[in-house]
Amino acid sequence: MPQLPRWAENVLVPILSVGLAVLFSALAVLSIGESPLQAVQVLSYGAFGNPYNFGFTLYYTTNFIFTGLAVSVAFHAGLFNIGGEGQALFGGIGAALAGLWLDSTNWIIVLIIGLGASIAFGSLWAAVPAFLLATRGSNIVITTIMFNYIAAGLLVALLSNVLKPTGSDAPRTRQFAQDSHVPRLDQVINWWGFDIARIEANIIFLVALLAAVGVWLFLYRSRLGYEVRMFGHSNSVSDYSGQSSFKITMIAMAISGGLAGLMATNAVLGQQHQLSLGFVGGAGFTGIAVSLIGRSHPLGIVLAALLFGALFQGGAELSFEIPAIPTKMIIVIQALVILFVGAMENLIRYPTVALLTMFRTRNGRWI
Repeated sequence: MPQLPRWAENVLVPILSVGLAVLFSALAVLSIGESPLQAVQVLSYGAFGNPYNFGFTLYYTTNFIFTGLAVSVAFHAGLFNIGGEGQALFGGIGAALAGLWLDSTNWIIVLIIGLGASIAFGSLWAAVPAFLLATRGSNIVITTIMFNYIAAGLLVALLSNVLKPTGSDAPRTRQFAQDSHVPRLDQVINWWGFDIARIEANIIFLVALLAAVGVWLFLYRSRLGYEVRMFGHSNSVSDYSGQSSFKITMIAMAISGGLAGLMATNAVLGQQHQLSLGFVGGAGFTGIAVSLIGRSHPLGIVLAALLFGALFQGGAELSFEIPAIPTKMIIVIQALVILFVGAMENLIRYPTVALLTMFRTRNGRWI
């Protein structure tokens, strides 16, 4: 079967796959006696209807950009990193230590050091499974999953015995000082003289966009990024060219873990202003779906993260406005998106190839 042109492969097929998932989601809503059109209207309003809702959509989008990029970098190296959840948890410990240590310090300094600490802690947590793979041949899927649970256990121990304030029974740190709070996007916009309503997303959303640009430059405009992609495409070719599999594995996983760790800054420094249990909220696993839908390309990941951010935020509004539609329905919609974009991609791909083949020129070029 002939290959699709790049625009069809990376844009048309995913859009059609998501459209098919939306169609089946509408049928699922219809099956419980509710109007799919009303559900779409409520979900859209819940995600984009006002600055407050849109702010939460961007907040979730920020999380998913980081974890999607983390999965993408590892995937380009031929590695399936399912440890984003644990790496984000460990990154949260680094961000919280920075916030506690730099109490009452200007937020810019807290942000810079917090970003660095979260990257370092996330990279460290990802480096251990990478080292086991590179030296012992351990299965990276199994080890990264195991490290998710170990990280969760360590976080519970730290919040229960070390980092919680004296006299408090709640497993969380104290709130960081007001001066160290990372500003929200509406506060940043207000600095320029524009008065807008409160937006819950914070300045780390811009950091996420910069991270996407940085990952694109690394993968497609740097020698090391080329080596990572070559290693992921063929280990034997990479070894024959003289590349060290140990080096590529360690670097790819360290970058992947650092990106996952950055997700923690959005919650710990940007919204909660403290470290608590459950702040990751499954974003590490959602990042796998985001990377899959985004074709492991930074631009696609940003768009897929926005889609899942809208589903998360809009889904909360949907279950509130239409109680007959449970919150679990959003999980069903997400599963359908993953199913059609990932596992059943060929259901769209084959007809698309057949249709576009009619428009090829005689020399085999696409029109």
